[in-house]
Amino acid sequence: MTVKLNDKAYDHAKRLIEKGQVVLDDRDAWSEHQPSTADENAYLEKHGFEAYGRWYLGVDDEHGEETKGRYKFPYGDFEKVHRCGVLSAEVRAGQQKYTDIELAAAHLHGLLDSMRSEEP
Repeated sequence: MTVKLNDKAYDHAKRLIEKGQVVLDDRDAWSEHQPSTADENAYLEKHGFEAYGRWYLGVDDEHGEETKGRYKFPYGDFEKVHRCGVLSAEVRAGQQKYTDIELAAAHLHGLLDSMRSEEP
C-alpha cells in the first residue's frame, strides 16, 4: 500500500482555513464530528469523487480513483475544517509513518491553533 499526501486536499484545507471555514474544537470531538458513512455517500452522490477526495489528506494509489478506499485521513465535515480531524490525521499519519501527511497535518494544526489563540 502506497499512501501519499493528497496535495489537492492539503491546498483545499489551507484555503478553507484562510477563509475562516473552521471548527476550532478539541481532539476528542472527532468521533462525534466526523462524517458518517451516510454523509459520505450523500456527498459523493451530489459532488463526485474529485470533490470528495479534497477532504482527505492521504491517497492510497493501490485503490481505484473512484473508490472510497483510495482516500485516507479525513480532516473535515465536507463544509469546514475541524481541528479535531486535523489532529487525528496528524497522530495517525505519524503512527503509520506517513511523514508527508503528518507534516502537512502538523502545518494545518499550527494554522488552526494560531486562529484559536486569537479568539477572544
